[in-house]
Amino acid sequence: MISRLTGRGKPPEWRGVFSLPALLYLFPLLFLAIFYFYPLLSIFRLSLRPEGHWALDSLRKLASTSYYLRTLWFTTWQAAVSTLLTLVLAFPGAYVFARFRFPGKSLLQAMTTVPFVLPTIVVAVAFSALLGPRGWVNIILMRLLALDAPPLNLQYTLWAIFLAHIFYNYTVVLRIVGGFWANLDPQVEEVARTLGAGRWRTFWHVTLPLLMPAISAASLLVFIFCFTSFGVILILGGPRFATLEVEIYRQAAHLFNLPVAAALSLAQILVTFGLMWVYTNLQARHTVPLRLQSREAAQRWPANGREWLGVLANVAFMLLLLVTPLAALVERSFSVGQAGYSLGSYRALGVNLRGSITFVPPLEAVRNSLGFAGVTVMLGLALGLTAAYLLARERESLHALLDPVFMLPLGTSAVTLGFGFIVALGHPPLNLRTSPLLIPLAHTLVAFPFVVRSILPALRGIHPHLREAAAVLGATPRRVWWEIDLPMVGRALLVGAVFAFTISMGEFGATIFIARPQVPTMPVAIFRLLSQPGARNYGQALAMSTLLMLVCTVGFVAIERFRAGGVGEF
Repeated sequence: MISRLTGRGKPPEWRGVFSLPALLYLFPLLFLAIFYFYPLLSIFRLSLRPEGHWALDSLRKLASTSYYLRTLWFTTWQAAVSTLLTLVLAFPGAYVFARFRFPGKSLLQAMTTVPFVLPTIVVAVAFSALLGPRGWVNIILMRLLALDAPPLNLQYTLWAIFLAHIFYNYTVVLRIVGGFWANLDPQVEEVARTLGAGRWRTFWHVTLPLLMPAISAASLLVFIFCFTSFGVILILGGPRFATLEVEIYRQAAHLFNLPVAAALSLAQILVTFGLMWVYTNLQARHTVPLRLQSREAAQRWPANGREWLGVLANVAFMLLLLVTPLAALVERSFSVGQAGYSLGSYRALGVNLRGSITFVPPLEAVRNSLGFAGVTVMLGLALGLTAAYLLARERESLHALLDPVFMLPLGTSAVTLGFGFIVALGHPPLNLRTSPLLIPLAHTLVAFPFVVRSILPALRGIHPHLREAAAVLGATPRRVWWEIDLPMVGRALLVGAVFAFTISMGEFGATIFIARPQVPTMPVAIFRLLSQPGARNYGQALAMSTLLMLVCTVGFVAIERFRAGGVGEF
């Protein structure tokens, strides 16, 4: 009976129902081998064997040149400060979401997640519209103080970078720490208070140690996101600041110094993988058996005015931090360079303002992005569904090996992946540099782990008896898949499809390397417009950023709707 319930000891008919053709399982592994491991190995080869023989000149240059050492140091400490600020500012919100009920909580929680799914270049443009010389803050100050020049310019400063990183990663702490906190049994704290411990002593000696696994996980994820930050640094940091991501792009795309770019990529890969190793060890060290309970049982309405004040203060801060930049982006897209509000910037998306023969209308970038996203969805679903079936059917030992392999692209910088594509796929036997498939292939690689994690829980939730009963009644494996599996994983497939579509629409780090000048995507077109002077170009960048933000927001809302009932692991 146990073997029947767990799927072990399946008869031949059952194996045919549950498994795809054996060769089909090779597709996701082959895809990763060609488009992930091969580019990374090519970076290793270019770093260590730039002229066909072993040479460590590029690595020595990194270690001996003060500029590269300063770049590594800046990348590290700005990520650490960004992580600390995000943790400090989001921790009170995590407590409020974990312990209290209040009107509009579900809507606010969904709103706080929207910034995280936005492309980094949209986040950078939003803060430029808020804090830049032509931003909301300066316009308000100039009117209030009757000034002729902007009094405040946070663009190209560290504060702009920190604020954008907090905006982008706030929900990571809110969801991971708040979600874990909501499941902790409040009776543990009540026992400590009964034994004489005060509020702060209970927090430091009971609550905080129990929260350490969640705090460690959230902090490390935020650090990795800030360590590999690209669009935010490139636009808000300007020429004064460069992370490893930005320097890889400059060395490869501007200076054509591929060996140094490869050495920087190698250093970043080692640091990122090292952080993942630290993460797994921290989890193993700090995780202890806990008595968890449902979130509803741990939450209550605020009991007094002080608690209501704390809830309202946190809600106000969230709205100020997370809504104001996006509102500034939308408002400025209708008003920049114009006397009043109009659709001028949106109409100009199809106009060649300079009469250049090499001009590619920004509206064409919208069509390019939609086309690439469509191909990414098809590739991502085909590979993700196959990989999810493979993970769902194999033994625990093989699953323990394959699962982290399929998740590896999540821990690798998109800029590094894009640079690896340039190095590995620009010559035989895989000369794809001029192929239109190169961009959706890169986007599929980035989206692949999300698709797998969206589909896998739904596959594991299908009861084995359903397939067995269908097979006994004479249904072919194809019919069983069509009439049992597909309806039950349909929502998860939609979630995976929307993930792939949204990620493809906003992907910037890898695309900036591999997109041909005549075939830009929306993020690349936004970056080009921001690089050109003039209010009209800036207005077009704001308009296109608003459209991209709208697409990603609608995609996130669809994800939340389709995965009702907890389908998916994100």
